[in-house]
Amino acid sequence: MISVICILASCNLADIPAGTADPYGASLRTLEVTAVYPDGYESSARAGVKVRAEEINLGHSYEVATDDRGVATFTIPCGLYRVSLSDVGDADVFNGSADKVAVKETRSLLSLSLLHSRPGSIIIKEIYCGGCKRLPLEGNYQYDQYIIVHNNDFRTRYLDGLCIGSLLPYNSNANNPFVSTDPVTGESVLPPFSPVSEAVWMFGGDGTAFPLEPGQDAVIALKGAIDHSRQYPLSVNLDHPDYFVCYNSTYFTNTSYHPAPGPNIRQDHILEVVAKTGVANAFTFSINSPAVLLYRAKGMTMKEYLQTEGAIRDIPGNSTSARVVAIPEDWVEDAVEVFNGASAGNNKRFPPTLDAGYITLENSYLGHSLHRLTDEKASADAGYEVLMDTNNSSKDFYERKTSSLHHD
Repeated sequence: MISVICILASCNLADIPAGTADPYGASLRTLEVTAVYPDGYESSARAGVKVRAEEINLGHSYEVATDDRGVATFTIPCGLYRVSLSDVGDADVFNGSADKVAVKETRSLLSLSLLHSRPGSIIIKEIYCGGCKRLPLEGNYQYDQYIIVHNNDFRTRYLDGLCIGSLLPYNSNANNPFVSTDPVTGESVLPPFSPVSEAVWMFGGDGTAFPLEPGQDAVIALKGAIDHSRQYPLSVNLDHPDYFVCYNSTYFTNTSYHPAPGPNIRQDHILEVVAKTGVANAFTFSINSPAVLLYRAKGMTMKEYLQTEGAIRDIPGNSTSARVVAIPEDWVEDAVEVFNGASAGNNKRFPPTLDAGYITLENSYLGHSLHRLTDEKASADAGYEVLMDTNNSSKDFYERKTSSLHHD
């Protein structure tokens, strides 16, 4: 639970004395953030853990390390802040975040409860969702979305039964119908499940059909598994025998988004639609801010789960027949929150256990992608590519100026 206590006088920028040498000096306030570790992990607390405070409206960010008490003390202007912390150990990850923390008093105290998780094995390496220019023609192109997943483990892992999807709301600056408000703190409360929109896409196989060796990648075309670069040189070629594709002409009939896969795509590399819960005739991630997740059923098959009560839910306030699939948090293998760089009104859709931060996409149609950083030391020690995985996309990802599959 997050608690904020504000002490003493209110801050009003209009009260700054005329002629003050530092025009912001009179508006600076103290925010003390105390990291509260979960029960049983109190001994994991340590000094030097970086805490980030980002002013939501202006985008200014500040970073302060915790002291021996586990407290990070900020001296920052009045404002509304998003506060986050990631503490990564050898096998444990502790993440916490709080949205809309008001810093307006002389001194504010924030107790930030941390949630425990562990790094994943199959993780999201790259998200290419924003499209590119149609050069040499005019206009924009958005039919070439893909993601890349990566085996970050030292053991062989299998794609069989793995599902991919994105959350509702579709865009980060949209209203979230599943969010409630804590009556005590006034904080926004995310649902205890991940509301997957439109469809459940799943890799086939018998459990060992699609191995992924340590450090190996797999590309999944979300739209057309064709050579887009043949007509649009700034785009990518997604027609490759090793690639997978989301394609189902029964449920998604829009051939602009879903042309028949290219001749090099294997039939068994076409993902299965286990559930169609939306009303769209095309499956697509947001072009500027998807919330992407990998998940896998536990203790039952995904098809069995979809028959259980509460697995498929109505969307509050929605007048269409669209519904969502409620994925339990402990089924999620990896999650990446993307914010829209062209908007200031972004809101979190994943809880800190899944993604304590976010990665911003500057704008759409630039040919950029969102790519996970490489852990150089861990890679050298392991002998294969090991990627950063702190369950905090603010630390793990960066925006590439060209997607990794683009070739000049």
